[in-house]
Amino acid sequence: MKINALNIRPGNVLDYEGKLMVVTKIDIIQPGKGNAVIQVDMKDIRTGVKTNNRWRTQDTVEKAFLDEQEMQYLYEEGGNFTFMDTTTFEQTTVPRDVVGDPAVYLQENMVCTLVSHEGNPISVELPQNVTMEVVEAEPVVKGQTASSSYKPAILENGAKVMVPPHIGTGTRVVVNTADGTYVERAKD
Repeated sequence: MKINALNIRPGNVLDYEGKLMVVTKIDIIQPGKGNAVIQVDMKDIRTGVKTNNRWRTQDTVEKAFLDEQEMQYLYEEGGNFTFMDTTTFEQTTVPRDVVGDPAVYLQENMVCTLVSHEGNPISVELPQNVTMEVVEAEPVVKGQTASSSYKPAILENGAKVMVPPHIGTGTRVVVNTADGTYVERAKD
């Protein structure tokens, strides 16, 4: 679908020179003389290579159609993850590099959003937070009550996270899946 360059927004995915590019930043530059231009910073979805480009405000660009689908995570096999559509029960296999670093937080039966372009998966969005159990943590140091002090802990999936001093082994914690940071102690 063609859109006017003036309508490009951060987060849009453009089909540019045969590549899918996600827009990270835009600037409208109005020189003292001449027409305004749109400077767009983009990142290739598949390779992660960043580029920037300029278009005149009246130029048109190709916006990619993306399909978003709620899918349930089933299992991992040979570096690939299998997801199932909860309405049709159709299964889709996604390579590890498409899921990326948040793959360590995938849990059985977790509902994720699978983003695809022309039937090819390009990303998997996990829930914002996930609850996991701490399997290894340093003991509490008496008198260490400063709210800004954290200690390393290892979660049940093997991921390391910095937690407050009062968190011990066996405690369930909420972790942000995007950056792997501690959010809070689980309320369950």
